Amino acid sequence: MERWSNRVALVTGASSGIGAAIAKDLVLAGVKVVALGRRLERIEKNHSELPDNVKSQFYPRKCDVTNKDDVAATFEWIESTLGGTDILVNNAGISKRGQNLLDMDLEKVDDVINTNMRGLVYCSQAAFKSMKARNFDGHIVHINSIYGHKVPFRTAGQSSNIYSPTKHAVTAITEVMRNELINFETKIKITSISPGLVRTEIIPDEVFEKIGCYLNPSDISQAVLFAIGTPPHVQIHEMTVKPVGEFI
Repeated sequence: MERWSNRVALVTGASSGIGAAIAKDLVLAGVKVVALGRRLERIEKNHSELPDNVKSQFYPRKCDVTNKDDVAATFEWIESTLGGTDILVNNAGISKRGQNLLDMDLEKVDDVINTNMRGLVYCSQAAFKSMKARNFDGHIVHINSIYGHKVPFRTAGQSSNIYSPTKHAVTAITEVMRNELINFETKIKITSISPGLVRTEIIPDEVFEKIGCYLNPSDISQAVLFAIGTPPHVQIHEMTVKPVGEFI
């Protein structure tokens, strides 16, 4: 992790859960962190709970990744204030549980697609532009899902509806971007991390009670640190992280 000391990481969906854990562990590892989310008050609370010696390295910022203008303004602020984006962690993602895709409210379908796919592409393009302009070999990390590799029949009695298709898209997008990074003759890395069930607030408590085994957000943040901590010639393409006993 020494090469990332005082470098700039942007973490989306950083107000809670996996994103909050990633932002915290990165700043504790010596990285400057721009933590994005729509709930700025939650990120500011996370900031207040950090050790005093790293608080100045943590930058809470409100941003809706589905809004192209918000994304552009955020990356412009990073360029002018911190010099550019060196690491991007695309963590922002949502799920609308309890509905079947065939009769799901279309506005909810759009919400999931816009956050899980479009927001990821908007931020990846802006981060790549920053890295390429500075000729810096940065790292892009997509927080994917095991649902991006397999469509479960039902989980705890519920359909995965549009969530699984959007995560399959993340798997494909990652490979497209990997090929393009090679074609651009860069050494920018890209990694997809696919967790199994993680105990976060987007999943109802009864799901954890039925399944009985799960990961904690910190388990995924440690996976991110491992992926970006590899030597320059090593790239983790895909990492799957499951709790012991998970059957999905």
